[in-house]
This record gives sequence, structure tokens and C-alpha cells, in this order.
Amino acid sequence: MFSAIYIEEEVRDWHRVQEIIQPFADTPKIICERYGEIFNNTNQNFRIQKKAPALILAKKYGNLVLPSPSGYGFEGGKSFYFSHMLNCIYDCRYCFLQGMYRSANYVLFVNYDDFESQIIENIRSQDGSSIYYSGYDCDSLALEPVSQFCEHFLHVFEMHPEAILEIRTKSTQVRCLLDRAPIPNCIIAMSFSSQESTQRFEHKVPAIKKRIQTLKKLQGMGWQIAIRFEPIIFEERLTENYRLLFEEIFHSLDVSLLHSVSLGEFRMPKTYYKNIVKLYPDEQLFGRETKMVEGMISLKDTDADSLQKLEGILLEYVSNDKYYLCG
Repeated sequence: MFSAIYIEEEVRDWHRVQEIIQPFADTPKIICERYGEIFNNTNQNFRIQKKAPALILAKKYGNLVLPSPSGYGFEGGKSFYFSHMLNCIYDCRYCFLQGMYRSANYVLFVNYDDFESQIIENIRSQDGSSIYYSGYDCDSLALEPVSQFCEHFLHVFEMHPEAILEIRTKSTQVRCLLDRAPIPNCIIAMSFSSQESTQRFEHKVPAIKKRIQTLKKLQGMGWQIAIRFEPIIFEERLTENYRLLFEEIFHSLDVSLLHSVSLGEFRMPKTYYKNIVKLYPDEQLFGRETKMVEGMISLKDTDADSLQKLEGILLEYVSNDKYYLCG
């Protein structure tokens, strides 16, 4: 699964680290001083490294809970995000992470107790409810059998019902959720693109049908679920393809029980976009005409008209109060 496992000297003897590495007896283990020595090395190529990434076990310092980007999520209180992991096991061609990082290796920050302390401190400092997003710099659940992320952080939010946790994912690794009672202030938000975009751009991602089946199981267990349609990338039969996707999803689930549904266009910071174009000069997606607004690149052929048409179709299935457009 991993080409090697790098372990920071400071955490090498931690119980959590020993639990993580125990199943990988035959994988080379390399001790390092700090994860940046490997992860931030300039002599790396994300595209090449993605073929055989390593796992890096590290301790994260500083601010572990940060304000979420403007327009990232739903309303309901001040919103924040935290990243227990950097990079994703999937290989979506449109993903901003490949333009953000030099390395395709996975960094797992193992000081969960420090994350917990800062999250609790942040919750208590808020006047009213607050929202916390995981899965901004990774997929929250894709590496769950290794990270045991949910096992730890669900307990934190179970003890603090005044805060909301959104776990954003494309993964079907939900055994940790099915094996325990749901908590009402946790939302499992599954991301989807059209069948055409999924086949063209979402490499290694579980099939749409499997993701829907997973959501159906979770909903049947009583978990709150949400749907995120993003990034919307223009294609010849855009509205027809998304109508088919909407039908498949909303006919399989109890729409009345959905927490929320959102649409969001393809967008990323200009610097990240330039880095990705260098990595994939032959990718047609990056040969399309773009537009830039306040330093963010989006595709010119995914415009307001396209999104409005999709909004109109989507609102045939879900009520207005459950819908929002990602900014």
C-alpha cells in the first residue's frame, strides 16, 4: 500500500504510531527529524510520486483549527476546518492538492490529542454553534482503516453537541460509522460528479453506484448525510448527464432526511492551477479557456448559465432550504 513509511523521531515510540505501522511489517521504515525534509523537498514530481507514494507519520504544530475559506460550506454558525492529513489516496485530475504540494506522499498527523484540545477550546470560545470541516486537505475517510480518524474525533463531537462536524469524502470506508450509534451533530457529506466526469477525471474513486449504496446504509442507520455536486465541469450533455445523476441519487435516498445539497464550479488559486498545467501539459481539461476572479481560476465554459440550469433541475428534487451554492 505504501512504498515506505517515514516516522518523525519525536513520535516514533508513540502508541498510536506503533498501532499504525503494525500491519505493515514488510514496508521499509525510515526515521526522520521533521516531515518537511521529505514532503517539502524541491526535487520531487507529484505526478511520478503518485504512482508509489509513501506514508509520513508526523506531529503538527501551531494552529490546528483554522477559519474555513469563504463560501466553503453551509450556514449555521462560524465555520472552521482542521486537517489531520495532507494529500489523498485518490487521483482526481482536477484536485487542487497536486498544485498545492510538491509531494504526493501522504502526511498523517498523529497528535490527535492536540487537535482535540484546540477543537474543544475553539468550540467553547464561540458564542453559539460552530461548524468544523474535515477533508479539506485530504479525503476524511479514504485512509480510515489506517488512521482511525473517526474513532477519535467522533467522540469529541459527541461530547459537544453544540458544534457540527462535516466529514467530506468520496470513500466507502464507513465501517467505523456503521459499527457505532450515529451522532446528530455529525454530517457525512459525499461528493459526486457526473458519470462522464467521474470516468474521465476521478481515478481510483469508488463508483457512483457504490457511493450511493454507502449513503443509503448510513441513512438507514440514522446518520445525517449531505450531497456535494462539485466540481461542475462543462461537458457536451451537461444538464442531461446531471439529471441522470440526480435521479439515481435522489430516487435511492430519503430526500426529506438530507441535511443539505450543494453545487460548486471548478475553481482553484492561480498558482496551483499553473503548477498542475506543468504536471499535465497533455490534459485537455487544462487546455480550456479560463477566467480569473480575485486570484481564483475557473473554466470559462462552466458559467453562471450552466450552474443556473443545474440549479433548476436540482430544485425539482430538493427543497430550497436544503440547497446552497458553494462560493
